[in-house]
Amino acid sequence: MTEPSPKKSKISSLAQLKNFTVVVADTGDFETMKKYKPTDATTNPSLILAAAKMPQYKDLISKALKLAVANGKTIEEQTEEAMDNLVVLFGTEILSLIPGRVSTEVDARLSFDKEASIAKAIKYIEMYEKAGIAKERILIKLASTWEGIQAAKVLEQEHGIHCNLTLLFSLYQAIACAESDVTLISPFVGRILDWHVANTDKKSFEPLKDPGVQSVTNIYNYFKKFNYKTVVMGASFRNIGEIKALAGCDLLTISPKLLEELELSNEPLTEYLTVKNGKASDLKKIEIDEAKFRWEMNEDKMANDKLSEGIRNFAADSRKLEKILTEMLNKIN
Repeated sequence: MTEPSPKKSKISSLAQLKNFTVVVADTGDFETMKKYKPTDATTNPSLILAAAKMPQYKDLISKALKLAVANGKTIEEQTEEAMDNLVVLFGTEILSLIPGRVSTEVDARLSFDKEASIAKAIKYIEMYEKAGIAKERILIKLASTWEGIQAAKVLEQEHGIHCNLTLLFSLYQAIACAESDVTLISPFVGRILDWHVANTDKKSFEPLKDPGVQSVTNIYNYFKKFNYKTVVMGASFRNIGEIKALAGCDLLTISPKLLEELELSNEPLTEYLTVKNGKASDLKKIEIDEAKFRWEMNEDKMANDKLSEGIRNFAADSRKLEKILTEMLNKIN
């Protein structure tokens, strides 16, 4: 008599991942959040732009426009108010669907303006508080430029506003964030892979050899080895292999398509990232200041290319959203 073959696990890869890692929805779509029940959610101009074109969000757009007309005198002022209101209204709606926090992004066009970034972040928090949302449930999202990191330092230390530093592609960006005591960083995975595929002879990588996975693993281990309080949220994935290879990371922000693939998969997961492994790593402490930061970013073509490209693309989406809202405001006025 033959032994019965073991039954395949009924536990989805997504459910397994939630045992190791806080899962964050990388989307502005409310239905996705209801379906996959992430702890946190994150948005950016591209996601807000996509959602703003969907008919189910018509009421939110209308509300943002009405508030803009009431608070702005010129079309330019009204457009800026509409943009700010739309971002906060989306965030408020998202927070009614999740137990944790939402990341709200400061316009990428302010990425090199420390003071303007601080002012915009404070405005967002005041708007959320007016809507009855405590600042503890908000992460202000800023690009990981030197100016963005210094803005986050002021927001964290002087205003008690938690920040999420995005468009992060290098260990030096990560260390500058950790030294500034920011709450969270979002090192990108898929965009690092994209760069290597486009700029080297190697066109495919096993998950654990993926250069984006290795970058996030290195950052995570560095933070754990040197006891930084800043947490790591891997972002920008191209496939679920990258996600599975980062199981154990503090947080992972995942698109709806990949959330669905993880839900449908029941392959067993291994917890690759652990505090114990980080502590045992042979990484050396790196001292960093502005000159060191700028030099190392200049020397890292991939990080420099992807940071610049990311800022340009998010800024372009902000301009597109602005144009849509301006056209709607012109019809109202």
